[in-house]
Amino acid sequence: MDNALFVAWYSPHQRQWGPVGKLERTPTGYRFFYTRGAKTLAGFRPFPGMEDLDTVYESDELFPLFANRLLAPSRPEYEAFLRWGGFDPHHPPDPIAVLGVTEGRRVTDTVEVFPCPTPDAEGRYVTKFFLHGLRWMAPAAWARVLELKPEEPLALMLDFMNRYDPYAVAVRTCDELGRMLLGYVPRYLARDIRQVCLRCAPDFISVTVERVNPDAPLRQRLLCRFSACWPPGFQPCQGEEFQPLTDLPQLTPANCEAALSTARAG
Repeated sequence: MDNALFVAWYSPHQRQWGPVGKLERTPTGYRFFYTRGAKTLAGFRPFPGMEDLDTVYESDELFPLFANRLLAPSRPEYEAFLRWGGFDPHHPPDPIAVLGVTEGRRVTDTVEVFPCPTPDAEGRYVTKFFLHGLRWMAPAAWARVLELKPEEPLALMLDFMNRYDPYAVAVRTCDELGRMLLGYVPRYLARDIRQVCLRCAPDFISVTVERVNPDAPLRQRLLCRFSACWPPGFQPCQGEEFQPLTDLPQLTPANCEAALSTARAG
């Protein structure tokens, strides 16, 4: 489903991120349900207004947990916020699409959202992502990012020795005289992109600059585009932690005003 996002939570006990739920856009609104990761990620507690792990929550409005991660149109930086993600401010996209690029990150909690990749019309693996980890790089990397041009090629490196993420994939420049480390592929994409890179011929893999945002925070400074083949039999987001905790009903009109009210109160 293209109109869907997995919800990830960071466990301070295990020092790792993992999927705990899934948000879907339905013909009548939205639905949210927990995945098996909610029971295996140490320390996780259900979200406000959605305390029952075995319930499928449905609503004609975007749940507050996610709506609060979108910038209000009344904010002066709203148009810039959309531009940073490569969206047209004059034709605002669906909230799911915005959250899928911005990751719904907030400084007040440890929740992120991410889309599960699907093949494009030509059967390729194509995704856009904001570069992660730039804030930990040297100031020279910050300056180099500002010099990048749209469609400029970048390169990936599989970081086998990374102490914090065994699946880490680094992003660097392709300069002839000084290849510079800029940051990393987001953790939610790293495992799949690593698999794709190992199974696709190099000629079918590319990562390029989609957009540079000089006026954006570092976490939204560089938008990248990754394109590769879709390997035979490749199935992203298929681990046990991604599976629903309960059987999913058919998508039918439903109302969840009670849950919305409870969530707002929380």
